[in-house]
Amino acid sequence: MSSISEKISISEKIGYSLGDLAANLVFQTLMTYLAYFYTDIYGLEANDATAIIFFVGFIAAIGFNPIVGAIADRTNSKWGKFRPWILWTAIPLGVISVLAFSTPDFKYQGKVIYAVVTYTLLLLFYAASNLPYSALSGVITGDMKQRNSISSYRFVAVMFAQFFVQVFMLPIIIYVGNGNKTLGIELVMTWLAIIGTILLLITFATTKERVVPTLEQKSTIIEDVLDLIKNKPWIIMLVLTTLTFVSLAMKGGSYVYYFENYVDEARLTDFISPVLNFLSSIGINFFGNDPISAGFGLFNAGGIIFMIVGIGVSKPLADSYGKRNVFGFFLLVSTLFIILFNFFDKSSLELIFGAQVLHGFFYGITIPLLWAMIADVADYSEWKNNRRATAIIFSAMMVGLKMGLAIGGALVAKILGSYGYLPGIENGQTELAIHGIKMLVSIYPSIPFLIGVVLLFFYEINKDMESKIEIDLKQRRTN
Repeated sequence: MSSISEKISISEKIGYSLGDLAANLVFQTLMTYLAYFYTDIYGLEANDATAIIFFVGFIAAIGFNPIVGAIADRTNSKWGKFRPWILWTAIPLGVISVLAFSTPDFKYQGKVIYAVVTYTLLLLFYAASNLPYSALSGVITGDMKQRNSISSYRFVAVMFAQFFVQVFMLPIIIYVGNGNKTLGIELVMTWLAIIGTILLLITFATTKERVVPTLEQKSTIIEDVLDLIKNKPWIIMLVLTTLTFVSLAMKGGSYVYYFENYVDEARLTDFISPVLNFLSSIGINFFGNDPISAGFGLFNAGGIIFMIVGIGVSKPLADSYGKRNVFGFFLLVSTLFIILFNFFDKSSLELIFGAQVLHGFFYGITIPLLWAMIADVADYSEWKNNRRATAIIFSAMMVGLKMGLAIGGALVAKILGSYGYLPGIENGQTELAIHGIKMLVSIYPSIPFLIGVVLLFFYEINKDMESKIEIDLKQRRTN
């Protein structure tokens, strides 16, 4: 294994981070709006939406990601192993992103088939782009502190994408579509696809692969798979990632239902009016006269802003106490503020927004660490086996991400259906349906997070082992 030990420039860190900004314009849209799009815009029944989100997502998770990981590890080009995949998939990912959120005028069965085909292709191209992109962070540098720094840059970019999608996207959809959500989402997704394609091309152009396997470290796919099976930290990270994204998909996908069907509209209007008046005074008027979409956007804005603050303090905490300990502690604290949503009255806007802000800050501290821990697992595998298979190690993250998205997104539609939710009816749901919506933003998503906290007690790569692995690998690479 050869590598160049040097400090990574700020321009390269920013260039790399733009790739996750592009990816999350897609991913955050899927996590926040896919169930809502299928039920309330596209017109699918809840059971059909559940089946599509779960089965397509499950197949993509266990099928696409390991295959892409194995192929990417064996890619050899003048651009490296992983960077060319970012180049090759930039345009196809943009095109299919638009098609997946389009609403062709088919009969119902045709709409179901169209949804299955476009969602499958979207997850395929997303895997082919984002898995090599994620693996790239493990070969830009072998320095763990530089890797922590890259992750912090990366997830500030993620927060910007999340900020746009969760704060501005619904009001903009309504604004550009003149109240027609079908037209609005197609127009917004077209612009997001163009922007995302450009950002991926910038990532390709500004990054460099420095950790390069030597010829002696070639391995077969069977050897890579056997290494994974024996790699306890990898198995733990696979399960932890799945649990994390189950929670994120559940609570992220249910907030829009929470605001449209539970939060007191009159109280919300009074609560957010000072902010809307200020925004209007500086020329931001696309929130319009819809207090629900405006309140939903500002609610998400508060959480995301403080997530970015949390990301900012993540690196020094991880450097001092180790990624595992910091991740587990603050995941637990952030979960407590999710649970509180089950007890808030619909008019308690101060508590609702306050809990979101505090959850955002504490969860933000964990965000860069999950990906950095995956890169550490790749180092652990090389340390134990003297072979490096970065992309297939990172497939744990992508398999977990897709599995979590599939399970969490499907649970949103399934749980709503089981509580008697009726699509398209605002402020007219039964008490049982309202109870289900409250559970979806509180108790249900807290369970996977809490299981993840317990799981971290069995994750052996603590701060001391991080240092030992880094020192040993540097010595091997120098020799």
